[in-house]
Parts: sequence; C-alpha cells; structure tokens
Amino acid sequence: MNDTYSLRVRVLTALAAGCLLGGLAACNVAQPAQDDPTRYYVLSDTEGQAPAPQAVGARIGLKTVKLEGYLRRKEMVVRTGGNEVEFRDFRRWAEPLDAAITRIVKARLLGSAQVAQVLTEPFPPDQEPDYVVSIEVRACEGTTGRSGSFGASFTAAVEVSTAGANPRVVSRKLFTAPGASWDGRDFDKLASLLTADASALGQEIASEIPARN
Repeated sequence: MNDTYSLRVRVLTALAAGCLLGGLAACNVAQPAQDDPTRYYVLSDTEGQAPAPQAVGARIGLKTVKLEGYLRRKEMVVRTGGNEVEFRDFRRWAEPLDAAITRIVKARLLGSAQVAQVLTEPFPPDQEPDYVVSIEVRACEGTTGRSGSFGASFTAAVEVSTAGANPRVVSRKLFTAPGASWDGRDFDKLASLLTADASALGQEIASEIPARN
C-alpha cells in the first residue's frame, strides 16, 4: 500500500511539474507585435525653403509664436462645435506647433523685398531689430460642421511695432485665413492646408513692414 501511495505521489508530482513548466513556457512565448496606429505630421512649407537674400531692407525681430492653451498639445485638434474640440490621439504634430509656425513665418519674411534679416528670440544683444513682430495664434485646427463638411481654420492676432525703449505700434490686426475643405480623414491634407495658412500669415506680415528709406 505504501508503494502504491508513493507511486501515485511521484506521478502527481511529475504531472504538476510538467504543467508548471508548460505554463512558464507559454508565458515566455513572444506576443505578436502590435502596429502603432499613431501618425505624425509637420508643417512643411516647400516654397519658403530657400528665400532670396536681400541686400537692403528692415531687420525684423520675430518673437516666438504664442498659442492658445488648447493648441499647446501634441494631438491635432478638430473643432466640432462652437465650444467643443476633439483631440485626435493618434494624429499628432511631430514638432511643437509654435516652433513650426515661427519657422514658416520667418521663411516668408526673409523672402520679402522689405526684409533683410529676421532675428528670433532670444534676440542677440548686439543686434537691435528695426521692427518687432508678435503673433498669437488663436486657431490652427480642423473643423467639422453640422452638415458633415470638414474644413481648416487658422486665425492669429498680429502686432508690428518699432523696437527700442519707447516702441510704437505700426500695425495691429486679426488675420483669418480663407476657409479650405478636407475630407475629415486625410490629416496630411489638413497639415498642408494649415501650412499654407501659416505661409499666408507670413506674407501678410511682410506687407505690413514699412519700406526702409
């Protein structure tokens, strides 16, 4: 009887060990890799890549673009109502939006006959600009209407002032880009539309720079 009991114990122990090893082996099996659904986008202004240098013109101090609080995120924004926005978790900006808009506006200014040089913050202490440009972006997003249509929205408040201890405002305006449509799915298209809007903002600012005598 003792021999039979011992045999049973050995068999059960062996089975338990086998199950344990099998469970551990199953845990160590590599799980199939999951595709990351996140896509990243940039504002890429190809027309402003190589602005023509100007021998004469104003020296511009371009302050870093300020964004509305809800735009200071990685996720791209789609406005779904007057007071409602959606953050698209899997559609993100590949660089800070303020830096991207600053880059595009700078390129547009450098391509203007009115501008010889563009300084960005922090301004060099030994180079005082002739004019200082401040930009506050209030909308840079996709939109969707009740009818199911989709568009791009870009609005910015702009101020151009003289530099120095007693600055004088030369121009102050609200820039609103013309509306443009997209299909609500192609976020590369939305990024292209917002790029064009930022470029148009740069052109608008360049037109406000007084000619240098």
